[in-house]
Amino acid sequence: MTTRTSRRALLGALLAGAAASFSPAPPAPSGPTARPDVPAARDRKAGTLFLGTYTSTAGGGTGIGVAGYAPATGVITGRTTITGVDNPSYLALHPSGTTLYAVDEQEQGGVTAVALGPDGTFRVLGTRSTGGAGPCHLSVHPSGRWLLSANYTSGSVAVHPIADDGSLGERTDLVVQTAPAPGPGQDGPHAHQIVTAPDGGHVLAVDLGNDTVYTYRLDTRRGTLRQLSCAVLRPGAGPRHLTFHPNGRFAYLACEVDNTVVVCGYDPATGAVTPGAGQSTGTGPGTSYPAQLLVTGDGRFAYLANRGHNSLTRYAVEAGGATLRLIDTVPVGGDFPRQIAFSPDGALLFAANQRSGTVTVFDVERADGGLRRTGTPFAAPMAACVLPLPPSGRAAVR
Repeated sequence: MTTRTSRRALLGALLAGAAASFSPAPPAPSGPTARPDVPAARDRKAGTLFLGTYTSTAGGGTGIGVAGYAPATGVITGRTTITGVDNPSYLALHPSGTTLYAVDEQEQGGVTAVALGPDGTFRVLGTRSTGGAGPCHLSVHPSGRWLLSANYTSGSVAVHPIADDGSLGERTDLVVQTAPAPGPGQDGPHAHQIVTAPDGGHVLAVDLGNDTVYTYRLDTRRGTLRQLSCAVLRPGAGPRHLTFHPNGRFAYLACEVDNTVVVCGYDPATGAVTPGAGQSTGTGPGTSYPAQLLVTGDGRFAYLANRGHNSLTRYAVEAGGATLRLIDTVPVGGDFPRQIAFSPDGALLFAANQRSGTVTVFDVERADGGLRRTGTPFAAPMAACVLPLPPSGRAAVR
């Protein structure tokens, strides 16, 4: 996934036989990381799970999947699909919990808002153009007034205003990330993520094509971005996704091209990012297309999804966040884990496995950060993103 062409080829090569509906998959082979289901009766209420997918690829879905999950067991139960959204490959929730946002990852890129009713109903509020091609990530500014999105194919980031009802206004800014020059094997910039730093004052954009993390200041009155600085990684790193430590002074980069993770210092006063040296993913030689890192709420452990190796790497976070120490890798129980997410209480880890069209679930051991696979894989066609809400969430599935 190092150029515009290869990204399309990769999507085209995905399994055409992926499940066409959101439902339980056949049981996975038993093993040291699997355990029988615990009766769902232990859970008084189900949480909600939103599932992103590709709709324009053979074997893909028909919209945003909606499922329920049992917080104590991780058992997932399919519910319905929100249609009318094209290629919703990444999802984000408004801080109020009343609106869901999805990218429309296609040549004429867009972002779509979906209202979440208190009675479990859903209503598509509309779609706005991102002004670029292939949007693959989006996030909501902590103020709840601005939606930020990253156009992978065209290498740009966009800003949209959010109205009181959660709907989106016309785009207020579009920034093409043209400098520095593209890395080895790249045909131009490829924005892969845009997120607000924990300090709330800086917006960071990760560009795989330019091997760069850009720092911006968002004008919260006009919805425009002003670049403050940029951190350049070693040529060919291919940074994809950045995750902050809870203390807000360190961030961790998954670099998909050179198969490394990078610990970065972060200065909340200036927004400056200082990358360290790349380190092992624990997956052996060659590239394994690292996708994303998660850090536990107490800041003690981090997990990396490895798509080529089909595994999750566990790290101990040490020195107040300044160091990652590799512990082990665990089979993910699916093929091509594109995205991972914690349940709101941090007790479960969900993995969206794109090629196998499944979601696997792990118990997260609080003491040592160990992962133990639970339940059976849940069938989710071309699973690209999983977004869990708590049982008390506005859109709880009944």
